[in-house]
This record gives sequence, structure tokens and C-alpha cells, in this order.
Amino acid sequence: MVDVSEKPGSSPESPIDNSEPWVKAQIDEYLATDGEKPTFAHGSPLLLLTTKGRKSGEWRRTCLIFGEDDGRQIIVASLGGAPKHPVWYLNLEAHPEVHLQVKGESFPGIARTATADEKPALWEKMVEIYPDYADYQEKTDREIPIVIIDRA
Repeated sequence: MVDVSEKPGSSPESPIDNSEPWVKAQIDEYLATDGEKPTFAHGSPLLLLTTKGRKSGEWRRTCLIFGEDDGRQIIVASLGGAPKHPVWYLNLEAHPEVHLQVKGESFPGIARTATADEKPALWEKMVEIYPDYADYQEKTDREIPIVIIDRA
């Protein structure tokens, strides 16, 4: 049970949720249904990722599409093909200790960027799950990272 007296952002158990209204609505629905809802476009599965801010030190939570590979969670730092990496990716680069919720299960993890050797197969897997990733890579000059998260 979360200690309601704990300051928001002070721990993975008391994170600050993404303030974008549609993402916040996804998080709320995810928590209310133990991840049974929502799903994203193309029926893509979602998880909740909580990272520690590289500047603020505050724990922040967002909702992302994911895939699985040999018991690991795989996410894509696409930001819709924007020219910059998403903030959550910059945070986990600085602090690879993350917290995940997959359906009704919450657990700590260690995140890392896929190597050049690992990326092609994982990219293919993630494009199968969410085909728009291919379009996102086409519209940006940056290399979109694939993140592998192992249970801690």
C-alpha cells in the first residue's frame, strides 16, 4: 500500500504522473484495471514506466507500448519521431534503475539501450507490434533507441 503522506515524486511507489492529459488518462485507466485497459493503436500492449529524473531526482511515471523478449521488456524511445529523445529515455540513461508495472505486476528493473547487434531483431519485433515506429524513424534524423529492461 502506498503511503499517502509520501511526497509525490519521492519514490517509485509515489511517482509524479505524466501531465499530458491523454497520457494521464491512460495511466489512470491502467491502474484502475490492472493493465487490462487501455490498449493503444493496433492493439499494442502498454506498461507503466517510472524513472528517476536526471535533474530533479523525482520519480516520474508514463505509459508506453512494449514488447517482450526472453522475459525482458522492450520499449522504443520514439517520441513520435521528434528530433529529440523523450525525457524518460534521458532519465533512464542517467539512472538505469527503473520501476515497471506490467498488467497487475509491479517490479524494479534495470534499463539499457540495445546494442547495434541486438537492435535489428528487436526493432523488427517492435514494428510488428506498432507499425508506426517505422514511419517515426523515417521522419527523424536521430537514431531511435530500443530499450531493454531486465528485472532487477
